[in-house]
Amino acid sequence: MLDMKFVRENPDAVKENIKKKFQDEKLPLVDEVIALDTQRRANIQEADQLRADRNRLSKQVGMLMGQAKKDPSKLAEAEAVKKQVTDEAERLAALEKLEAELDEKIHHIMLQIPQIIDPSVPIGPDDSCNVEVQRFGEAKVPDFPIPYHTEIMESFDGIDMDAAGRVSGNGFYYLLGDIARLHEAVLAYGRDFMISKGFTYCIPLHDPRQRGGGRYEPDGYGRHDVQDRRRGSLSDRHQRTLHDRPVY
Repeated sequence: MLDMKFVRENPDAVKENIKKKFQDEKLPLVDEVIALDTQRRANIQEADQLRADRNRLSKQVGMLMGQAKKDPSKLAEAEAVKKQVTDEAERLAALEKLEAELDEKIHHIMLQIPQIIDPSVPIGPDDSCNVEVQRFGEAKVPDFPIPYHTEIMESFDGIDMDAAGRVSGNGFYYLLGDIARLHEAVLAYGRDFMISKGFTYCIPLHDPRQRGGGRYEPDGYGRHDVQDRRRGSLSDRHQRTLHDRPVY
């Protein structure tokens, strides 16, 4: 996901990048997210000022209440300041709610704005515009039909595309049984091979939103949020084999 500051300061570059990816339908998102960001920053500025005023007025109330013990006329002034604190607290609560709503809208749009293309990447609508960089040997065409990898896994009853499609959209699948074990075995082999070469095995930090109860955002390609996978409709075996997909 692009940085909001980059989008705000380089809207034309972001729009040009969208055009290079042939996703013109996303062009209005740039101006929309910049407008929301402007509103959000003004909202934050007002909320910060109200918090500062609240601290100042709270101290003033305490001082006036202390003075009211000797001068009863100060009590009315203290009550007036208390009312001002209450009124501003209500406004602050509304601003905090609005800030959360704006954050959600901005985040949703930012997920749809594509990453910047590297200058070395050739521009084209599909893989027909790919540029061959280097060729090794000659391509050989076998004299038998080549099955797709999912067909091979299906023949071993090692894949469930229907259940995964209901969770994450087309293109995803659950690995089952021996195929799942083979997947883990290959990973283990790669891990152990690199350890034998002197590398240190490390498990990176995980975003807590990627675990059970975490929420995935839609990415604009038909893949949907998972609000709480522990209480979802999937069977236990699929919940145990669910693979995490990062939000960012």
